[in-house]
Amino acid sequence: MKKVCVLTGSRAEYGLLRWVIEGLDKSDSCQLQLIATGMHLSPEFGSTWQVIEADGYKIDWKVEMLLGSDSAVGITKSMGLGMTGFADALDHLKPDLAVILGDRFEMLAAAAAAMIANVPIAHLHGGELTEGLYDDPIRHAITKMAHLHFAAAEPYRQRIIQMGEAPGRVWNVGGFGLDSILKLDRMDRAELEASLDFRLGERNLLVTFHPETATGVSAQAQMTELLAALEAADAHLIFTMPNADTEGRVLFSMIEDFVAAHPDRACAHVSLGQRRYLSALAHVDGVVGNSSSGLIEVPAFAKGTVNIGARQDGRLRAASVIDCAATRDAISDAINRLYAPDFQATLEGLVNPYGDGGASERTVRVIEDWTPGPAPKRFVDLPQPQAGA
Repeated sequence: MKKVCVLTGSRAEYGLLRWVIEGLDKSDSCQLQLIATGMHLSPEFGSTWQVIEADGYKIDWKVEMLLGSDSAVGITKSMGLGMTGFADALDHLKPDLAVILGDRFEMLAAAAAAMIANVPIAHLHGGELTEGLYDDPIRHAITKMAHLHFAAAEPYRQRIIQMGEAPGRVWNVGGFGLDSILKLDRMDRAELEASLDFRLGERNLLVTFHPETATGVSAQAQMTELLAALEAADAHLIFTMPNADTEGRVLFSMIEDFVAAHPDRACAHVSLGQRRYLSALAHVDGVVGNSSSGLIEVPAFAKGTVNIGARQDGRLRAASVIDCAATRDAISDAINRLYAPDFQATLEGLVNPYGDGGASERTVRVIEDWTPGPAPKRFVDLPQPQAGA
């Protein structure tokens, strides 16, 4: 039995990993291990490690690493704590493979610890671009530490190969978030309203806005513009709270103040969980903010996305995504565009560049076929053009 250790640090990340975890748990050739860290262990972010256990999975190790500060210094110190904790966890669990998704600072600390411990890494959702975030270089750094690569689209697979990774270890499996859409049953409107303790209106929007971490733009200033646009919007609003990114906590308080001033048409939740989140997507008219979910999962519902600012710059997007600047007028115009009949007509037959599901099963099959053992990495150069060509 290969010991395969899945690491997760946030509610959104666990939602993407959920069906990989299930597949490994049911596998006849893999022994599942789980490490929870980051926001999962923080009451401020909903203590979502409890969701993992409620789904029936045993957490083998918890790595406490988040400090109370969301400054650049605080996050850097959190990474240091994380590396210390992951070193102990990996030494105790001794996995044959570490499964890491994405690009957050928690996973950079985990990948570095795994690399030094000579634990091969399977990296999910590599090769992507998000030019408004420091997540972008983190993602590429993890790619260079990883041995197996599972990309969400063919352009991303090609980019990983361009970075010198062996083509035979890079697979285009599709977007992992689409699997939950296929596998989870969703709440009807009445059940969703009861779960949220909130009545939906004739028009409804789901709002998720995170700080941009690589542009030097003030998250507080951007949120001020967004809330001004939402103040004028003729819609009920479901807010999901930001991640533990630089300046994230100031956005928490701004959202809470807005909801307190508009209790009849706005609610906020630290963590909706996958079933409630997907149920909300099914019942709202579209999403507003800058979450990757607006580009990956939302198109599967044939709903529009108002994508604000630079956070997702460089990422593939469907025709359902309306990009706009982080100003109140631009956001208001984009929301109006989302509701326009001509735009709604374009959503029929929408093609999602992240596929139509099945990424988790494809990934588990590759891991089951993979043989543990020494796996030195070699940089694979691209073919060079011939002289005079």
